[in-house]
Amino acid sequence: MQHPAPGGLRGEKDEERVLVVEKRWRPCPKARKRLQVCLEWVKRQLFRVGEDWYFLFILGVLMATISFMMDILVFRLYEAHRWLYQEVGDMLVLKYLSWTIYPVALAAFSTGFAQSITPHSGGSGIPELKTILTGVVLEDYLSIQNFGAKVVGLTCTLACGSTVFLGKLGPFVHLSAMAAAYLGKMRTSVTREYENKVKQYEMLVAAQAAGVASVFGAPISGVLFSVEVMSSHFAVRDYWRGFFAATCSAFVFRLLAVFNSEQETIVAVFKSDLQIDFPFDLLETFFFAILGAICGLLGCCYLFCQRWLLGAVKEKRLTARLLATDKPIYSALVVLLLASITFPPGLGRLMASRLTMKEYLTSLFDSRTWGTQVPNATLLAQPPGTDLWQDWYHPSATIFGTLAFFLVMKFWMLILATTLPLPAGYFMPIFIYGAAIGRLLGEVLALLFPQGLSSEGALHPIIPSGYALAGAAAFSGSVTYSLSTALLVCEATGHLGHVLPVVVAVLVANAITQKNQPSFYEGTIIVKKLPYLPRIRSRHVASYRVVVEEFMQRRVVALAKGDGFEEVLVALDASADAEYPVVESTGSPTLVGTISRAQLVTYLQSHKHPQAPPGEKLAAAGTLGDSCIIEPIMLQLSPWTSLHQAHHLFELLKLQRIFVTRYGQLVGAVSRAELRTAIEQLADPK
Repeated sequence: MQHPAPGGLRGEKDEERVLVVEKRWRPCPKARKRLQVCLEWVKRQLFRVGEDWYFLFILGVLMATISFMMDILVFRLYEAHRWLYQEVGDMLVLKYLSWTIYPVALAAFSTGFAQSITPHSGGSGIPELKTILTGVVLEDYLSIQNFGAKVVGLTCTLACGSTVFLGKLGPFVHLSAMAAAYLGKMRTSVTREYENKVKQYEMLVAAQAAGVASVFGAPISGVLFSVEVMSSHFAVRDYWRGFFAATCSAFVFRLLAVFNSEQETIVAVFKSDLQIDFPFDLLETFFFAILGAICGLLGCCYLFCQRWLLGAVKEKRLTARLLATDKPIYSALVVLLLASITFPPGLGRLMASRLTMKEYLTSLFDSRTWGTQVPNATLLAQPPGTDLWQDWYHPSATIFGTLAFFLVMKFWMLILATTLPLPAGYFMPIFIYGAAIGRLLGEVLALLFPQGLSSEGALHPIIPSGYALAGAAAFSGSVTYSLSTALLVCEATGHLGHVLPVVVAVLVANAITQKNQPSFYEGTIIVKKLPYLPRIRSRHVASYRVVVEEFMQRRVVALAKGDGFEEVLVALDASADAEYPVVESTGSPTLVGTISRAQLVTYLQSHKHPQAPPGEKLAAAGTLGDSCIIEPIMLQLSPWTSLHQAHHLFELLKLQRIFVTRYGQLVGAVSRAELRTAIEQLADPK
């Protein structure tokens, strides 16, 4: 039935005006038509090889460019801090103020700016990303607003230098995931396809590898690290996507350094001068295994203390109030404490506090033995920065004393820095800390065996930098539950001579840590109470006897195919589930499918209540079987399914809830909450 337009002839004129606007004249209609046809042909030709290649290339180039530009900006800001510290003169008070106020202001601004844009920009973002990859939807963690807040906040955090002792690996993995999510939306608009979760997951997997490669310039270990750390199951079909994006990112990142005249050609990020025909003696493998055990034990202590402090800060009244209402003040107070301790004329001279994060690694990977260099050192004759190892030397302490003091102080300082609510990464600090552990052990061995260890009558000197490589890989690998750090140190330094002892150290360290503590990211997930399934740590035979029937939810709100308006209304009031099981009938609880809550709401809105007045213009309420589409059940559990099998299915298929049937009849349901509770209650026999 047609209704006349309001206003009589005026309504007709408005309608005519609209028609004229919709069919307005445009110049050169034939030329425009030909151009549109040509563009469509070009798009078809380009996408014949697959549109994924182009978007992955854009992702890699984008992240490499952002990483390189951020490094340049951070370097300029840090050089400004150094210039200010040197220009204030010899007055101790002014030196202290210039050393402390600069990072305090940057940290406060980083926290305030990032938190004002979005509260999800703090931290590294990897725990939240691990949760997202399991199928859980976390709102705003992949938004473009979070991207901008994290870039600005991370730049200010890195400009604080080694005073705060934080890195950028985790945030760049998060930034790469946000960029991939945005590019995925662009892809759907270009290809005019519906956005599906499979494509989004594939882009996120490739983004993880690109994020690591844009920081270390290491594509192979970037892919392996993303596989180990980010996901419990990895599809082999996504391998090429990760390698392609990581290779583009690493290549462009190092190519930009050549264009900026920083390097003559493409080289490793932390290029080592290790050119040794005999890198290590066979007997040294035993000491590399000991180094792995030391890193594993220290990794357990670090993970326990970090998780305890992270929880204590949220529970204490003062710190909890600051983190809830005045996060910039909390960051400023913590950074003020850290900057005061690292003040160079004070304790900072025993920790080489004037070095940047990159200079820390470069100095620790120095091929020379510091113990033999100290007696001949002329510290005052050379300008700062010519020999970075000299920053580790102090007349009142030996090299061993400064390295040991660095390890003791940075242990709790790094743990304290992880509580800061600002965008920051935590992999680079533990990477440097492990390198210091290995360097100390290597220097001690070089002192105990000045001529080296015998191997078939020949003597070869011990190389402490090889132990620094192994320590960096072992400690960082044990804290993050990854073995790819062994390859990461080789790619980042360009040295492959110590790859076998490095792998031995990493394996020993991981064996100790994985037995006793959850990983750094899993511990953060536990403290933040994110909806993430923990791994089943127990491998005792008794854990395989725990079945679904022992922990499933027995009271499940179900609907029958013959139910009507009132039954649906009661079910919606009784439960807030996203989907409801549908059985054959009330007397026969055979599971036939599921129906979504949204469809049930639509059913109630489009049908008339049985007690409604006769004049209501709605359809009479029919049964669910006649009025709604019932989705068939693709997967269901048996009451005798083991806990390990259910856990494996939830992780592999990214399930949120699954129903339990006995001989086809509905008897219960298992969600992530019940599964998590069963895993936590599972005894772990010693």
